[in-house]
Amino acid sequence: MTDTTTQQVTRQPSRNLFQKLEIDMRLLGMIGAFVLLCIGFDIVTEGRFLTPRNIFNLTIQTVSVAIMACGMVFVIVTRHIDLSVGALLATCSAVMAMTQTQILPYVLDFGLNHPATWIITIVVGLVAGTIIGAFQGALIGYLTIPAFIVTLGGFLVWRNVAWYLTGGQTIGPLDENFRKLGGINGTLGETWSWALGLILTVAALWVLWTSRQARARHGFAVKPLWAQGVLSAIFAAAILGFVAILNAYEIPSRRLERMFEDRGEILPEGLTIGYGVPFSVLILIVVAIVLTIVARRTRFGRYIFATGGNPDAAELSGINTRWLTVKVFALMGFLCALSAVVASARLANHSNDIGTLDELRVIAAAVIGGTALSGGIGTIYGAVLGALIMQALQSGMAMVGVDAPFQNIVVGAVLVLAVLIDILYRKRLGA
Repeated sequence: MTDTTTQQVTRQPSRNLFQKLEIDMRLLGMIGAFVLLCIGFDIVTEGRFLTPRNIFNLTIQTVSVAIMACGMVFVIVTRHIDLSVGALLATCSAVMAMTQTQILPYVLDFGLNHPATWIITIVVGLVAGTIIGAFQGALIGYLTIPAFIVTLGGFLVWRNVAWYLTGGQTIGPLDENFRKLGGINGTLGETWSWALGLILTVAALWVLWTSRQARARHGFAVKPLWAQGVLSAIFAAAILGFVAILNAYEIPSRRLERMFEDRGEILPEGLTIGYGVPFSVLILIVVAIVLTIVARRTRFGRYIFATGGNPDAAELSGINTRWLTVKVFALMGFLCALSAVVASARLANHSNDIGTLDELRVIAAAVIGGTALSGGIGTIYGAVLGALIMQALQSGMAMVGVDAPFQNIVVGAVLVLAVLIDILYRKRLGA
């Protein structure tokens, strides 16, 4: 009696370039959509959209929404929603405006442009935002009131609290040092911008290669060396290219002359200086990096995603989901206050309509960036990219001459389309 054995040879399916690079196809699609959007608007505006000046303005306009979108990722991941972010931004802006123009001059005799004014103002605003966010989180976590209801009420309450704090008036001008955090009034300059770019490039490459070594050390599959090199080159080119574009936006000659005159110097003939990276963009970079580390490397971040994935299982495993909700909304309030710093500093005053419709933009940015409304899934870098796409869409339509009401129609349609694409993408992954 003879036994015959058949050997089955299993062949690995061929992998395309993007699979070898291990790039998230959804992220790649977002980047592709953003690039096509920019190219399309640049063609329609006859080359005005992709100029250094417009890209500079686009970045500083994106920062406020992007900062809040980073916090909204955590809120949505835990299966909640926050409809009060724009109103809370307005309240924090009003608190800071009144602090530096009405309270400090009379209580501590600190007038505008005092060295301590902007620091005290920001601390007061951040504390106010954090307390309000924690209060809303307590209502949701401990009193079990749905987040939709609590934050919808907050949307109405905090918008009108801001109005009463200022008496319905525009408050300004704000402290000169405070205004430097808004964008064009405060930048790193060319030299420090290049230094920042090099630091970020080295850090990004270090993360890529150390993560590869960690995967190899634990026996996981790693990218081919050539794929790792290509990905490293893409990261370096993106970071340094971004810095180069911001440095290419030159300070107008009249303003440059005044800057030299203020220092008692004469502007050398033919000298040009670029703005470089704005302080507000630096704030966004820090927020994005810190929250990414929190999401991936800390117990707090793991609890957030565990709770969003399965709240009942998370609670049974010992996670205090109620206290976690308070902390998530307190963080959201803190980021709303930080966005209020950037937004009011960019405008150089507090106005009653500051933060209007930011609820839509922030939620849309998070969802377009890949955060699942069902909870448990989301990334910080996706939310920042989503905010950039939203701002590019609005800025492009404004440059083309599209009316504001129709801009909102388009943004709303894009939000619905993004959710639909996300649903179809996740169904395909689950198939």
